[in-house]
Amino acid sequence: MARIRVGIIGLGNAVEPHAKSLIDLSNRVEVVVAASRSEERLKAFAQRFAFPMTTDVEGVLASRDIDAVWILTPPNSHLELVKQAAKGRKHVLLEKPLDITLDRAEAIVAGMKGSGLTLGVTLQHRFRPASLRLKSLLDEGALGTIGAASCTVPWWRPQAYYDQPGRCTMARDGGGVLITQAIHTLDLFRSLVGDMTVSAAVAATTPVHRMETEDFAAALVRLEGGAPGVIQATTAAYPGGEERIEIMGTLGTAWLAGGTLKVSFIDGREDVVVRQEGPTGGGANVMDFPHDWHRMLITDFLDAIKEGRDPVVSGAEALKSQELIAAILEKAGWRAAG
Repeated sequence: MARIRVGIIGLGNAVEPHAKSLIDLSNRVEVVVAASRSEERLKAFAQRFAFPMTTDVEGVLASRDIDAVWILTPPNSHLELVKQAAKGRKHVLLEKPLDITLDRAEAIVAGMKGSGLTLGVTLQHRFRPASLRLKSLLDEGALGTIGAASCTVPWWRPQAYYDQPGRCTMARDGGGVLITQAIHTLDLFRSLVGDMTVSAAVAATTPVHRMETEDFAAALVRLEGGAPGVIQATTAAYPGGEERIEIMGTLGTAWLAGGTLKVSFIDGREDVVVRQEGPTGGGANVMDFPHDWHRMLITDFLDAIKEGRDPVVSGAEALKSQELIAAILEKAGWRAAG
């Protein structure tokens, strides 16, 4: 079977788990080239990975020798790069979020759909073994009717993180804790309990950080069936803890903390999935987590290309999660300074 020929665009923080995953999947993919306009990043990348490299991003997007591109650049660059990729007839795996505004995100999804090409988005928390087990239980109706649910992201980022140029600004990233960090857990939460409406919300920049956008947000929501829910996210919780999802049903309750799942059923049964030991990226070292989840997401993306279907985390799915974030901020009346 012919391998899918891949080009990587963007060699910043996000690239490492992707590069490791592509090496693991070398029987299915051939990395033709990794591209960055920054010579400094090319040199740093070359010390860790042996892929061919270039500064010619436009050449990668136009090349007939490449079937799919990984776009791992800052959010505000996504729309233009995806347009070029579609023009060059390339499937796209896009780093989250889709882009910095809903209008731009919608344009990406619509453009790729109209092209007939595959669009996937890197929201890898859906592929943790504990997440997959909980999804299966919910799909089976094992928890009964959902009575209430909550989602908490108590993460930490030091001030030095926000002092980096462009970090969590509206112009480059499109927002703060919700769209940059908590989007992973919010996307997983929505995939488990379904779509929701926002009843009330607050957002703020705490005294812990000097930054343009929010480092704390909370919302009261209503799930599709009318059950209440709570969302809370921050990067001001030193030293950072595991994100947590709780789902209370008529037949039992599920607790998903990081990569560990515990389900207690009313009839006395229990279901437990324990994550492998190791960090999960909730502290100061933002990329300190295993790449297994990325590899599973990429495997699904490759399967989607082969089978002519949408990947699990399609553009449309990622757009729904970004719409939830926008609804929380709108209900909070949040307007970033600057």
